[in-house]
Amino acid sequence: MQLLQVIPKIFYSDIRHGLELFIDTLGFQVAWHDPNPPFYVIKRDTVTLILSQEPEIARLDRPEIRISTDDIETLYKSVSEKNPRLLHPNSKCIKTQPWGLREFALKDDSDVCVIIQQPTNE
Repeated sequence: MQLLQVIPKIFYSDIRHGLELFIDTLGFQVAWHDPNPPFYVIKRDTVTLILSQEPEIARLDRPEIRISTDDIETLYKSVSEKNPRLLHPNSKCIKTQPWGLREFALKDDSDVCVIIQQPTNE
């Protein structure tokens, strides 16, 4: 028996912020959608996320999630061209961290932070 994947659920007051970040900017695709209340299962490669419009929960806390890639340069170039305003002000460029990861970050209009990472040994 093995655990295979963590699938975070991210709550939004306005689901459009999540759709802009994950679908328009990072290239996720909608796998399933329920319009009322807005609820999305989105996928890209082996990553699955759930986006849900629930304003009362979204007010409580804004998440930070990490997504690993095997080609941070290509993803960074794509994000920078599609939607540079979503690059996090504290991590706009790829930076090698002391803990062995190359990283850059995104932040949507509702303060959800997504850190894109790649181990330095790849």
